[in-house]
Amino acid sequence: MEHEPRSEPRNGPRSDENRIEWRVDRATNGRDWPVVLAPRLAYFAQVARHEHVTRAALDTGVPQSTLSRAIVRLEQDLGVALFDRKGRTVALTREGRSFLGAVESALADIGRAAESLRADADPATGKVAFGFLHTMGSETVPGLLREFRADHPRIRFQLVQTYGEAMLERLRAGELDLCLTSPVPDEPGLVAHRLDEQRLRLVVPADHRLARRRRVRLAEAAEEAFVTLEPGYGLRRITDDLCAKAGFRPRIAFEGEEAETLRGLVAAGLGVALLPPPAFARPGVVELTVTAPRAAREIGVAWLEGHHDTPPVTAFKRFLLSRRGGLVTA
Repeated sequence: MEHEPRSEPRNGPRSDENRIEWRVDRATNGRDWPVVLAPRLAYFAQVARHEHVTRAALDTGVPQSTLSRAIVRLEQDLGVALFDRKGRTVALTREGRSFLGAVESALADIGRAAESLRADADPATGKVAFGFLHTMGSETVPGLLREFRADHPRIRFQLVQTYGEAMLERLRAGELDLCLTSPVPDEPGLVAHRLDEQRLRLVVPADHRLARRRRVRLAEAAEEAFVTLEPGYGLRRITDDLCAKAGFRPRIAFEGEEAETLRGLVAAGLGVALLPPPAFARPGVVELTVTAPRAAREIGVAWLEGHHDTPPVTAFKRFLLSRRGGLVTA
């Protein structure tokens, strides 16, 4: 193995031919080891496998002099001899064998991570991390995915179903590519487009005093107990805003996390609720059109501003934007 010319150590005599001049001082004081070592680890693993610098150089397509210098610098940075030199061949030292196991494991992890990234970005088989509201999970989102996959059958989805604020937090953190949410966010760092709106209904028990009506002003429910989603849910904010427009503050009897659970509470006579239409009719409740104020929620798609989209994300984003005005059926 060729050695770089080196100056005398600051303390102590020059080491013999088969030993490395220790440069331990370079590897102290909180050194960022991955930055220092990463460029040379693959070279080290190749030389260790071949036990011959020339054969390793031919296998990697790297000049032998470059490979030799990289190994010498690696040993100098570590302050440990990784190889015993025997002419043109090399053999791992005890320290080298110990280090090789960790290096091969790290390189394998990097290889798997790189392949995973490439797979997720593949135009035909890649992955989209897609978030949506609980209330869109039973009908709207399955219908969208079925339609999209008719033309993109092999694209994969990581689906995240949660409430609005938690979903936007995951979007800001880069954990989601896109999300369907309501209300449509208007804040720095996010790009959002309104896609559709969905009328909300006042849901009352089947034996309620208003149950024989088809339409109702929300103010007529001012004295009722309400069952609602918890604070932080977009629908809860919309409910509070609509009640304020109707001139009252809702008296909250129960707070939940899922719209169909709220319908069950209404059916049990425990209150009334403002909810989007159900996927299937629920026995024990009557759903009334609210005439004033206008009760609807806007639904939009949002993504992180400046986020680089992979081809699968670009395709799904275009699909969602093409569904403006046709996202929901009621």
